Amino acid sequence: MKKSLFKLKNYEVHSVTSSFENKFNANIITWMMQSAMQGKYLAVALFKVDYTLELVKQSGILNINFLAQDQANLINKLGRKSGRDTDKFKKLNYCLDERECPFLNEAIGFIKCEVYEFADSFDHEIVVCKVLGQKILNPDKEPLTINYLREKGLVRG
Repeated sequence: MKKSLFKLKNYEVHSVTSSFENKFNANIITWMMQSAMQGKYLAVALFKVDYTLELVKQSGILNINFLAQDQANLINKLGRKSGRDTDKFKKLNYCLDERECPFLNEAIGFIKCEVYEFADSFDHEIVVCKVLGQKILNPDKEPLTINYLREKGLVRG
């Protein structure tokens, strides 16, 4: 049996939130990394058909929410439905920052970003972001990871 080396990585699981003209969306991502020294820029991969990417392109802003293990239920709510058809923020504990961009109150914390540039990556777009700030909300929580989701039977592979 062949196994992909990528399946060996234990990615952290995050949610990208964005807004434009009073429309909000959130999704689930695992591809995010610091892309410059001292954490001034980062890169995040967003699926091209995702409504969140559409809002990010329109507004130029996003928040990256560091999800905690006790937020594993958000995988179905934020990751397996489209925000075009579903109000993902119904019954979701969130606030808006000064830019009117949502962040998740129960997350470990969030990074406030503005778009620097986009790069094509086949079925995803890489969004290179300037970090405007970050806020730790719940420092005692444990990060949500792919391995945790596999152990709980919430994702395959």
